Amino acid sequence: MTQREQEFPALLARLRPQCDRIVAQYEQKRSALLPIMHLFQEHEGFVSPEAVRATSEMLGVTPAVVESTVSFYTLLFRKPVGKYVVQVCRGLACTINGAEDVMRMFREKLGIKHLETTTDGLISYEEVECLAACDRATCGQVNLEFVYDLEEKQIDQMIVAMRGGTYAVPAMVQTQQPERTWSIVQDVDVSRGRKSRGATDVPEPDNPGGIGDASGIIMLDRIVEHGLAFHGATHERLVEESKDVAELIGSDHAGR
Repeated sequence: MTQREQEFPALLARLRPQCDRIVAQYEQKRSALLPIMHLFQEHEGFVSPEAVRATSEMLGVTPAVVESTVSFYTLLFRKPVGKYVVQVCRGLACTINGAEDVMRMFREKLGIKHLETTTDGLISYEEVECLAACDRATCGQVNLEFVYDLEEKQIDQMIVAMRGGTYAVPAMVQTQQPERTWSIVQDVDVSRGRKSRGATDVPEPDNPGGIGDASGIIMLDRIVEHGLAFHGATHERLVEESKDVAELIGSDHAGR
């Protein structure tokens, strides 16, 4: 057990009154999920598994609900990151004004790539979409504070100041040493083109039924061949079947 894990119960006890005040502001408890997640991240440097479980208990939702929300928002980190998170914009205006050169300089000077952290755990680097400061391209952020008109001299000064502890933007809390990357494995798999679970274990992963099959016959044949294996597993499908399809799959499933 890490020191952070050992200290989490004390952190939870300290933050619990503030969490309760946040929850009280909302008509539905679940609406407090994001501000509570940001609160835990502010004190741990990322959203830890312990914070996910504690939040699920406070709000009366499952840990999966909390995790699905955390995984959706890129400003919530699911793994430890550096004390300084450097984000460089790669939007259109910044690209036109030299973002590719700026990103290359950061990668070379820090010795890391997109979504990686320096070996000393100090600086994490990310290339992001438009930061909405197009009039000051090429722009970026350090711990969400804007930096504008980026060029090599400024980049050198920023890195020196961060490493020297004199950078103008306060360092983030870091309660656990980050790994090389804070990217989650599943995200990397998807970005590399690997198929989601729904398109695996089929003869043709690029055509599991439905793709190029407007009539639905391929999928319908698969349902029939497997003895209606996935009927009854869910009640989420609400569309009405045609009469012919309803008769084919059985009257028990008509209209589902």
